[in-house]
Order: sequence, then structure tokens, then C-alpha cells
Amino acid sequence: MVEFIILGTSSMVPTKERNVQAFYLEHNGEGMLFDCGEGTQRQLNIAGVARGKVRKVFISHWHGDHVGGLISLIQTIGNSEYTGTLRIYGPQGSKERMFHLMNATLFENKVEIEVHELVPKKGEELFFLETDLYKVSCIRVDHSVPCIGYAWYEKDKTRIDMATCRKFGLKEGPLIGKLTHGQEVTINGTIIKPNDVLYKVAGKKIAIIPDTQTTADLIEIARFADVLICEATYSSDHEEKAREFKHMTGAQAAHVATTAEVKRLILTHFSQRYPTIQPTLDEARAIFPNTDAAFDLMKITL
Repeated sequence: MVEFIILGTSSMVPTKERNVQAFYLEHNGEGMLFDCGEGTQRQLNIAGVARGKVRKVFISHWHGDHVGGLISLIQTIGNSEYTGTLRIYGPQGSKERMFHLMNATLFENKVEIEVHELVPKKGEELFFLETDLYKVSCIRVDHSVPCIGYAWYEKDKTRIDMATCRKFGLKEGPLIGKLTHGQEVTINGTIIKPNDVLYKVAGKKIAIIPDTQTTADLIEIARFADVLICEATYSSDHEEKAREFKHMTGAQAAHVATTAEVKRLILTHFSQRYPTIQPTLDEARAIFPNTDAAFDLMKITL
């Protein structure tokens, strides 16, 4: 099971209702953050997430509303019983930015930190991390500073069809174990192959498109995602501002979702200028009906 929590939904300026950007993903007990804006620790507390679960942080870019909570998170988990290494991934320049961040305040750092810089080529979906259970890719997007979007892929899972096993006379035990490890077994003179009783469950994909203007490359990172989290800073009434500051509108996000054939689109990163984001949501739904507007502490289970 994948649990995804949207911790903040505002753009540069937090509001009474919306914190700035951060997303929490938990899979098999491991916690990951995508961006870590100011107030992320508090949002984790409200969501009931132990901060010590966070093992990886994926930074889209180094604007303050996306990284302002990182130093306080490191300080807090360092004062807990945190073990292991905190791995931070981000665009070119992240090592230098982290050096300055860690030296901007005075505290005894007790956390082992690794910083990895990701430099995908234009149009390249760069797969940079793989475990037994998932893999993560990134793509370069077009913002005012170096910026990358991410896709998290859960690997396909193998399951055993126990109803079929019972038809063969198989019950829980060593023979089932052999089948799940790809070995043939024989029961009552019948050879049973793994493919006779095993089936695949497709893994889930979550794509995150951060601050950017629309480009064709966005389709690649979003393609066939179960959930696409996409910035929609402006409504189409302010499309010129979106172009000027290299952001997207709700309609543009919906076009990406349609072309990429995603299952669900969730808009986020809303400008504080709007008393309501309903117009932005409406214009997106007119193009891609399965669209929702994110709200702080929104939970998605896949």
C-alpha cells in the first residue's frame, strides 16, 4: 500500500488555509518527502506522521517555499533516536546549497547526510534510484531556476492464486514457497509451474510536476501515472503571468494529464491571489474531468 499526504498546497506565500509545498509518501514503512517548505514539521505532526520515518528527501528546486523547512527537520530528527542516513536528492547546485544551509544556523548536526545532484538532459527521464520495491526518476522542467520533476514507481508485485492452488491440491506450505520462488513442483503426479498459480499486480505510479511552464517533456514524467500532482499556480485569466513567471494554469495542467493518459489529476501550488480556486478547478475539469484541487493534509491511498 502506498500512502501519499499533501502537506502544503500554497505557492510562495502561506495562507491561513494553506501551507507551502511538501508531499509525504510512505511505502512499506519508509517515509519520503518531496520538497520541504517551511512548516513541514508541523504539518507532519498534524498528519500523525513520525518525522523519524523520513529517509529520503527529493527537492524540486531551491526556492524558499520548497526548502525552508529542511534545516529544522534535520535538527529535530537529529535530537531523536534517528539511525541511518538521510539522503537528499536535488538539481544541480544542491551540494553547495546544502553546505550553506547547514552553516546558516548553529546546532550540532547528529544526522548522517548524503546529497545527490541530479542533472537529467533535456527530454530525458533519468532513473536515478532503485530498490527492491520501487524506483524513482526525474526530468528537467522549465522554471526560473534549475528545477526537476519526479516520478515514483512501485514495482509490480507477484501474488499467488490460492483458489487455483487448492484445485491442484496445494495448501500453504513448502511447495507454495517453491512456486513463489520460480520453481516447479509435483503433486499427485501433476507438474505445476509457477505461471499456473502466480499472477502479477501492477505497481502504482505517482508523478509530481513542480514549478514550471508547460513543455512537451512533462508528458514523459507523467505518462500513465495513477496520480499526477501538478502545479496550477494561476487560472487561465492570468495566463500571461503564468508565462512570465514560468508557471502553469489549471487548463495547462489538464492538457498534460489528458495527453499523458493519467488516471487522476490533483492540482496544487495555488497563488494567494485567489480567494477561491474553484475557477482553476473548473477549467481543468472541463478538459480532464477526473481532477481534484489539493487541500492541506489531503490523503491518497493506492
